[in-house]
Amino acid sequence: MNFMNRRSFLIVICTGIIGLSISSLDSWSHESRSKPNFIFIVVDDLGWADLACYGADLHETPNIDTFAKGSVKFTNAYAAAAICTPTRASLLSGKSPAKLNMTIWREWAKNQLYDRKMIPPDVEGNLPLEEVTIAEEMKDAGYVTAHIGKWHVGDAEHFPEVQGFDINVGATVWGAPPTFFYPYKGEIYQSYRFTPGLEKDASGQYNLDREGEYLTDRLTDEAINIMERFRDESFFINLSYYTVHTPIEAKVELVEYYKKRLKQGMSHQNAIYAAMVHILDQNVGKLLKKLDELDLTKNTVVVFTSDNGGFINEWDGKTVTNNFPLRSGKGALYEGGIRVPTMIRWPGVTIPGATCDYPITTQDFYPTLLEMANLKGDPKQVEEFDGISLAPILKNPQAKLEQREMYWHYPHYYMTTRPVSAILQGDWKLLEFFEDNHVELYNLKDDIGEKNDLAKTHPAKTAELLKLLSEWRKNVNAPMPRPNPDYQGNKSGNK
Repeated sequence: MNFMNRRSFLIVICTGIIGLSISSLDSWSHESRSKPNFIFIVVDDLGWADLACYGADLHETPNIDTFAKGSVKFTNAYAAAAICTPTRASLLSGKSPAKLNMTIWREWAKNQLYDRKMIPPDVEGNLPLEEVTIAEEMKDAGYVTAHIGKWHVGDAEHFPEVQGFDINVGATVWGAPPTFFYPYKGEIYQSYRFTPGLEKDASGQYNLDREGEYLTDRLTDEAINIMERFRDESFFINLSYYTVHTPIEAKVELVEYYKKRLKQGMSHQNAIYAAMVHILDQNVGKLLKKLDELDLTKNTVVVFTSDNGGFINEWDGKTVTNNFPLRSGKGALYEGGIRVPTMIRWPGVTIPGATCDYPITTQDFYPTLLEMANLKGDPKQVEEFDGISLAPILKNPQAKLEQREMYWHYPHYYMTTRPVSAILQGDWKLLEFFEDNHVELYNLKDDIGEKNDLAKTHPAKTAELLKLLSEWRKNVNAPMPRPNPDYQGNKSGNK
């Protein structure tokens, strides 16, 4: 009798435990599904003025414009750097490129220039595995994590799979594809390149007869496949388009359409580039439409941004884009190189059609996504963040956040710049060039085009910002260029 009582008791207890387990699993599953999904769209080299909703005159972007009307649109959003690799590393880590010792694109991390006035420093080409990425945090929280498209923050030993992503499609060690048309292989920049993970067609079948398939379309299809497959789970998709980076290639019919739209006096004059922006817009529209069809829109945060300003140099003899009214472009620390279009839609939180003028930067995305997902993050990583959560201004775009300085550091050369650092404080922006240590000061409120250097007429503000910039570089141990003892003058147009 005692045995039966004990046995009955154990059966009851075990049944209860099983019931609790099932209940817990159901609860966990419900909780997992109730967590917000994230689609983080990073466009490569998209300039601040390249979208119609930001003032583009030639480009048509109806889908992105519609998205902007349902989001918070930032007018003073800045990339962490004026070129790709440092910005992408910053996005994943929440840290400034200078602190990461990642200040130039991966292929040039080890300096190759010894004929300039300054010798650029050797820096890190791989995002260190010690960094706890936003993808790792999402994965640990139960998210399905996927990286699609451009990576460019490390070699194969530092690929998405070892930085927190369950799924990797299309990542390479390079910053640009050889072509935007299938089979995405060929010569570019004196090397043979390819885009892996796209050997099969969108249906999953090996199909070598895919003439005309366009890379931006294909990456969107891959993102949609993941959304469909994991619609009942929480997902974090880092959709990193290669477009609108070089090579400047687009579909013939769209190129012809924009050739007919071209008019004298337009800021934008490149029909092929306009067609690339058009294809980007089509794909953003396709992605957002699929969210609606899958009934995921109300539970999916969508972020849209760029990794740096527009590329203003030439491709095939034609200027690629124009960042007017901003000065310069990709590579430079003038506004055209670092100010980027950015929109965030947080369903149920953001006010549709709101505009926010508060200056934000790439480093802010990591802490923002943590708060959106109700995650605390790795204590050491969070302690070293250089950004802040944007949640308060997403809830109220007019919220008053504390003024802060923002910093940039590019101790290298590019077609648009010499080694330089910059600081932004409110409306004031200062640039310090290392070749001759000269500084420039601008008031962006009155002079968004950075045409009037006020360094000599405002010596106190110049000295204040220069001191802050110097102290910041020391605090983050920013890599610095050094004088070239063998420099014989500007014989090859180095400036």
